[in-house]
Amino acid sequence: MLLYLGSWLIVYMNLEPALAALSSTRRLQILAWLKTPREHFPPQVYGDLVKDGVCGVFMARKMRVSQPTASEHLKILQQAGLVRAKRIRQWTFYKRDEARIRRIKRIISRTI
Repeated sequence: MLLYLGSWLIVYMNLEPALAALSSTRRLQILAWLKTPREHFPPQVYGDLVKDGVCGVFMARKMRVSQPTASEHLKILQQAGLVRAKRIRQWTFYKRDEARIRRIKRIISRTI
């Protein structure tokens, strides 16, 4: 019983940041946009929308918020492991971490 509780606690601790990140409709919207970036963002000078991700500047414009506000949402998603960041020149590009998202979905379906 203690072993099961211990592994459940580890799963919960890993899942908690993701659940917190998913509690925001704005962050859910970001994840939806990043799922099909070519449908939601214009072509970029640097970085491929799918391979490298979407520039944080484009996301701030699309959300109609300041860059610091967009960066905060993206930082929360990154810390939760839902998106990965990549620096190209002076910009940061973000894309979904599909493997981690699948893992989180699997954990939630087993736990609930």
